Amino acid sequence: MITISLCMIVKNEAPVLERILKPMASIADQMIVVDTGSGDDTRKIARRYTEEVYEMPWEDDFSAARNLACSYARMDYWMWLDADDVIDSENAARLLELKETLDPSVDVVMMRYLTDFDSQGNCTFSYFRERLLKTAAGFRWQGRVHEAVTPSGKILYSPIEIRHQKAGPGDKDRNLRIYEKMLREGASLSPREQFYYGRELYFHNRLKEAGQVFSHFLEDPRGWAENKIDACLLLSRCRAQEGQREAAMEALTRSFLYAPPRAEACCALGGYMLDAGRLREAIFWYEQALAAVPEKNSGAFIQEDCYGFIPLIQLCVCWDRLGDREKAYEYHKRARALKPHDLSVKANEAYFKGVIEKDPPSASL
Repeated sequence: MITISLCMIVKNEAPVLERILKPMASIADQMIVVDTGSGDDTRKIARRYTEEVYEMPWEDDFSAARNLACSYARMDYWMWLDADDVIDSENAARLLELKETLDPSVDVVMMRYLTDFDSQGNCTFSYFRERLLKTAAGFRWQGRVHEAVTPSGKILYSPIEIRHQKAGPGDKDRNLRIYEKMLREGASLSPREQFYYGRELYFHNRLKEAGQVFSHFLEDPRGWAENKIDACLLLSRCRAQEGQREAAMEALTRSFLYAPPRAEACCALGGYMLDAGRLREAIFWYEQALAAVPEKNSGAFIQEDCYGFIPLIQLCVCWDRLGDREKAYEYHKRARALKPHDLSVKANEAYFKGVIEKDPPSASL
C-alpha cells in the first residue's frame, strides 16, 4: 500500500474547509495546510485535523504557495486539493482502493475534475487533472495563476472524480489582476499563460483584447493542441459577439486542424446554421455532435451537454420547423430521458401535448 501526503493551500476557507478535510483524514497519511493570510477561523479548523499548518504571506503566486506545501511531503505520493473541492463517499472509497492497489511504478494519477453543474446537479463541464504525484519524482508547480504540474513518466487515468463546488462567488478579478501585474512587470507570458490570459479577458467581456490574445496564441507553434481547440471556440464567441459571423465560423472550423471535430464546435456550428434558418445544415452539425465521442483522457475541457442533450434538443427544434413532428418528437423523448426536469424539455413536452390535442394522433406521437 502506498502512503499519501495531502497538500493544500488555503485562505479564508472556514465555511468549506472541514467539508474536504473530514473525508481525507481517513485516507491521507500526512495532511499539510499552508495558509496564505486568513482572517477567519481557517487555521483553527485545519488544526483540528493536522499539526502541520504553516503560514506564508500571499505573493500573487499560486505555484510558490503550492510548492511550499509540497516541500513538506514525506509520503510516497502527494495529492493536492482545494478547500472548496468535494469528494463524496463513493469517490472516497475509490481513492482508498487506489491507495491499497496502486502500482508503485506509477508516477502520476489523473482524476476527473467536475467544475460546473446544471440546476439538477449534473456535471456540465469537466476535464482530467494531475492529482496524485510521486514525491520522489520531484514534480513542481509552474505558473503564478492557473498553475499546473506537467505530467511525465508512467501516467494512470483513474475513475475517481473530484467536484469543485464554491460556497460563494470568490474573487472573480484575482486571476486577471495577476496576469496584468505580470505584464506591467515586463513578464513574457508562456503559451499556456497566453491562453489563460485570453480566457480571463473573455470572461471579463473584454472581447477585442481576448480575440487579439487568442489569435496570437493560435499562431504560436508551442501551444498545446487542447488549449488551441478551446481557444478556437472562445475566439469564435468573441467574433460572434462582435457581429463577425463568418470570422466566428472560421474560428470554429480552425479547431479541426488539431483533432477530429469536437461536439462543442459542432454544436456551435449547428447553432449558427439554425439561427440563419439553414435547417438541413444545422441538422448535419448537430448529428455530428451527437456522434462525437468526448476525448476525456486528452485533458480537454469537456462540455458534457454537447455530447448528448444539446444536439438532441436542437434536432427536435430543427425537425419540427421542417414539419416532421414525428421525428422531432423522437428527439424530444431522447432529450427528456437525459434531463426530464430541464425547462426546455418541459416546454417541449407542453408543446407536443398541444400538438397531439390539436392534430391527433399519429402513431408515433
